Amino acid sequence: MDNDIAPREAWPALMARAQMGDRHAYTQLLRAIVPAIRVIARKQIADPVLVEDVIQDVLLTVHRVRHTYDPAYPFLPWLMAIVHARAIDALRRRGRYLHHETDEGAECEWVSSDKGDRQDVEEELAMILEQLPSRQREIVEHIHLQEMSLAEAAAHNNLSVSAVKSLLHRALTNLRRMGANHGRS
Repeated sequence: MDNDIAPREAWPALMARAQMGDRHAYTQLLRAIVPAIRVIARKQIADPVLVEDVIQDVLLTVHRVRHTYDPAYPFLPWLMAIVHARAIDALRRRGRYLHHETDEGAECEWVSSDKGDRQDVEEELAMILEQLPSRQREIVEHIHLQEMSLAEAAAHNNLSVSAVKSLLHRALTNLRRMGANHGRS
């Protein structure tokens, strides 16, 4: 049924099938992840219109970088890294847009309050990534934040593509563990 949303446990398998060209699996996956994307984005962004923009941006990014996901590893940390990066990008774009469209007084008030929120999110993301070993952190930043391909990240770090994949998987596993431990505290 189209109304059935795939459970989170099915997401890695759906992505694996999607990577092999299964359009139905890909559609199921995209429908299933939208509510999760919305929840994650709402934690960073208060404006519901901007949240919806971020959801669309995340879906496009997932489409562009889907080849970087390994179904042997948890899907949610991979998705969360993308959502966080796109939310930060949206807040930055919004700040630039308002900078050009508002009078100076309103701009200063808005930017100063949003700047604190953005800074908090960026600091939280930096603190999370800082907990990773440096090579893993660099790979996550290159692949998920700078949207490098696996080959680009490998060349940039003077590594093989399989070494980049291995580092990325270890990083995502570590992030998942950190998230599970954070949820318990």
